[in-house]
Amino acid sequence: MSELNPNYTNYGIYDINNDLDFNLPNIDIKFRNIGENVFSYFRRDAEDNTVERMIPTKNNKIRIEIAPIRPLNHPSHRTSYLYLELETPVFLSENSQAKIFARCPIEIGIFLIDGENKNSLDFFTCDPINSRFGLYGTPESGTLCKYTKSEIVESYDDSKPYVDAIMEIHFGNELSRGQSISKVIFPVTENSIYYNGSKAIYDSINAVLKKKLTIETLDISARNISTDWAKSPDYERKELVKRLNMGVD
Repeated sequence: MSELNPNYTNYGIYDINNDLDFNLPNIDIKFRNIGENVFSYFRRDAEDNTVERMIPTKNNKIRIEIAPIRPLNHPSHRTSYLYLELETPVFLSENSQAKIFARCPIEIGIFLIDGENKNSLDFFTCDPINSRFGLYGTPESGTLCKYTKSEIVESYDDSKPYVDAIMEIHFGNELSRGQSISKVIFPVTENSIYYNGSKAIYDSINAVLKKKLTIETLDISARNISTDWAKSPDYERKELVKRLNMGVD
């Protein structure tokens, strides 16, 4: 089983005519040409779980894309929300702004390309130990989220290949007092992911402390970025996700 090292296959599109192996952190993948116009797909993870697929083709080749995707499928799809608990809380003085770069989890998607269509062949996580859920709010009425402890880093260049992507977060404080922010919860389906080589980045978000009537809240919204990096395929089913009213601790 492959270990964490710099020699990973890059994200991107691959034309496969014969046998081809991909070695990712904790994941081994094998494509095999097993006959005329048919390929096999095999994946094994660090716990020795395996996935196998047969891929009939119109001709004796296939085209695939390996791309970072939103971390909503492993171990099962139960939520569209991402819960970032910042390892280092951010303190905002009254009427101030700040910008940080934070690590966000990803999963990996394998897509089968047929003309203009990209079909999801498989998805998985290279970091299963840290793939977990968390509850924001009370057990009775809280919101289930994909949870992670998020490290603040220096720039987009700090993403760990196949493990995370970097998100730029724009904080603002419209309150008349200073406040620390230690967690950010938002529907990550509103944020696209982009890749270049083995690096990945998310669309950014705005997180603004506001007062609505008598309640202090952290208002969060997606913010598109401008980049020449390749955009990962959008594959999840579209669903209406309500915005959370995040209270201020």
